[in-house]
Amino acid sequence: MTAEPTGFLYPFIESEERDAEALLADLGRSALSKIAESHAVRAETLERCATELLSAGRAMADRFGRGGRLLAFGNGGSSTDADSAVALFRDPPSGRPLPALSLVDDRAVLTALANDIGFDVVFSRQLIAHGRDVDIAVGFSTSGGSSNVLRAFEEAARRGMLTVGLAGYEGGAMLGAVDHCLVVRSQSIHRIQEAQDALMLRLWSVVQEALP
Repeated sequence: MTAEPTGFLYPFIESEERDAEALLADLGRSALSKIAESHAVRAETLERCATELLSAGRAMADRFGRGGRLLAFGNGGSSTDADSAVALFRDPPSGRPLPALSLVDDRAVLTALANDIGFDVVFSRQLIAHGRDVDIAVGFSTSGGSSNVLRAFEEAARRGMLTVGLAGYEGGAMLGAVDHCLVVRSQSIHRIQEAQDALMLRLWSVVQEALP
């Protein structure tokens, strides 16, 4: 029998499984385990990054107070995190709306740059077009080593922008490449991105409190 294409997601489910009760119990235990792990990673990350979050949030509030805006970017699942961050700052559930731009939002620009020049420049070229020294560059990378994200940070630094990076594992090359690096110490991409969402929510909260 051919293996199901999604079998890698649930390796404990056998193709010949006939015991529905045991299968549901396995699924339930797996879900509870993942929920517990996610809560633990988020709590540990927020506690460990508390000082950096406060410092980054205050620096961002200063830039917003001087007329700056947030420019966010990332690849794959991190591109959706970039979009979510922009939506949070631009259309918040409470507090002051703040100017923000997603560099993954314009498919025409992304595909033109990727096709005509190369995917490594899809964010840095947009920063050249849109970035000012008063702005904030926020990049997401679960590995901390995405070349186009790092290249964008290099361009942002050259332009005098504030740089904030969110990475996983041990931070990768993003450590030392940005003004503020928030690292989720996990080997799971799922847990990393879940914790990065929590970091961004806390960062937004600090910014709102620190706005002039």
